[in-house]
Amino acid sequence: MNAIVISRPGAAEVLELRQYPTPVPAADEILIRVKAAGLNRADLAQREGNYPPPAGVPQDIPGMEVAGIVEKCGPEVTLWKEGDHVCALIAGGGYAEYVAVKEGQCLPVPVNFSFAEAASLPETVFTVWSNIFERGSLKPGDTLLIHGGNSGIGITAIQLAKLFGAKVWVTVGSEEKGTQCINLGADAYVNYKSSDFEEILKDEGVDVILDMIGGDYFAKNINILRPEGRLVYINSVGGKNVPLNITQVMTKRLTVTGSTLRSRDYAFKKALTSAILEKVWPLMNGGKFKPVIYKTFPLARAADAHRSLEEGSHTGKIILLSN
Repeated sequence: MNAIVISRPGAAEVLELRQYPTPVPAADEILIRVKAAGLNRADLAQREGNYPPPAGVPQDIPGMEVAGIVEKCGPEVTLWKEGDHVCALIAGGGYAEYVAVKEGQCLPVPVNFSFAEAASLPETVFTVWSNIFERGSLKPGDTLLIHGGNSGIGITAIQLAKLFGAKVWVTVGSEEKGTQCINLGADAYVNYKSSDFEEILKDEGVDVILDMIGGDYFAKNINILRPEGRLVYINSVGGKNVPLNITQVMTKRLTVTGSTLRSRDYAFKKALTSAILEKVWPLMNGGKFKPVIYKTFPLARAADAHRSLEEGSHTGKIILLSN
């Protein structure tokens, strides 16, 4: 099969289209003929040599979410059959024409979604459901702050939070991105390049914050959380070592938590998939969620796709397409 291989750690040009052995599905796996694969910032980190995938998946092929057609089923597979259209969360290997995935990590392509739209869902939906709704315990009527509202995670979090009855604030880097977030359902935005989100939100108060920045955002997040507030981390691009005022945590009864998905075991991912199928997929099939695709690239132009993601002007997902 054709696959995009990280030839060595480095910039986008280290991504090369090569021939690679087609995976053979295990007994409880399906082989997906990949039609589309979503890009994530974790792919950039892996390409640079800073985020190795877990054992058992290709170490030199990035890609953690795909959509396509079931080509073959292992002998123990009961959930799928050849020809089914599926999307899946995977730990790596998505930038390829085929990928083998455990059956319990797959979901049906939602009604009327293209493969590109379906490939934009798994990483963001799994991350948002696990961190905002399960770890963050978002409830109807809560106020949610999403840092990076125009990211793939952000546009998913905005829509799901609104569908489940929350008020949504986002931080963005431009007025244009803020307007795009409002159009997706956000109630308000803060342009972090011209305003301080702490100053704006200190009197409003926030119940749940989803942060991937860390650094000097940490103390500001703690300051604006209401009593019983929940601060959830999924990355720390602004710095991982932060000062913590323990007294604030105690007096406001705050929860500071976070998670990563890639290294979680199959039992967790299977349970999360089941929860999403029950709670979220009816909204997808009912046309209540709008996938946002910024740009698509053919598989062979994965390096250009990475440059587009690194450039940072996008709102929505960047997708690789296979034949």
